[in-house]
Amino acid sequence: MTKTDKEIIFIAKKTIKEESQSIETLINFIDDRFAEIVRLIYENKGRVVVTGIGKSANIATKIVSTLNSTGTPALFMHAADAVHGDLGMIRQDDIIICISKSGDTPEIKVLAPLIKHAGNTLIALVGNTNSFLAKEADHIINCHVEKEACPNNLAPTSSTTAQLVMGDALAMSLLACRGFTAEDFAKYHPGGALGKRLYLKVNDLYKNNERPSVTPDTPLAQTILEISSKRLGCTAVVSDEQLLGIVTDGDLRRMLAQNIPTANLKAVDIMSRKPKTILHSDFAVAALNLMRSESITQLLVIDEDNRYLGVIHLHDLIQEGII
Repeated sequence: MTKTDKEIIFIAKKTIKEESQSIETLINFIDDRFAEIVRLIYENKGRVVVTGIGKSANIATKIVSTLNSTGTPALFMHAADAVHGDLGMIRQDDIIICISKSGDTPEIKVLAPLIKHAGNTLIALVGNTNSFLAKEADHIINCHVEKEACPNNLAPTSSTTAQLVMGDALAMSLLACRGFTAEDFAKYHPGGALGKRLYLKVNDLYKNNERPSVTPDTPLAQTILEISSKRLGCTAVVSDEQLLGIVTDGDLRRMLAQNIPTANLKAVDIMSRKPKTILHSDFAVAALNLMRSESITQLLVIDEDNRYLGVIHLHDLIQEGII
């Protein structure tokens, strides 16, 4: 049956509201037992093996990704595949987290005793604390929800959201215990935009550009030629390697708009004496933030002694994908 726009909007908002309410109730399940589980995983020498079936298996893969990227070694094992050979991936000191809404699915009933028989610690992330899984587990993370956002109370919606949130709560607690820093995060994300924001420095980028430079006494015509030939929209004004100022194409346009006689003008006459600069050792994301705040597209790069080194342009940051 076709729905009106108003009905669609109502359904979408209702779904979000119901799921958010389900998540809010999870706070009541965070207690000393949860803290004990965090410490158990943190102090353990093995890995975290996360397993589940159906939609819970999908949530398990995301939790594994989050754990790995924040310093807790983890891997995913599908509950159905576990009893057909994948149990071999579990090592003696691994901790197993089994995710299930009901805790009573046939695959879980087969898998849980096998894990216990092997001597591994079993943590149940479960919506039913009276289930088979909960009774078999050494520890329980309660992620019970009253009802699904599905109008038929069938499609996993609120329950899988609750599982995901509990997984994030666990991962962030472990992150805090490990003192996991931004630099640590970059080690696990070197190829992505997030990683580049955390490790890429100005020094890695400006060297790829031309190094436009004139002296204070450089005539206007040569200054314009320097700007146009280096294609960065500016040139530094330098004396004995010390940065004195900057001339941008914007400075040139403003000068021409004032109808100032140009025959005897030199770079020193039109330069901005307080150019926006950045240290070569600063992170590239700092250059991006400065460009944004000042509404400019380039920065002059200097060292700690105010020696001019080059130019970093907004295009450099775009090309690296950190915007």
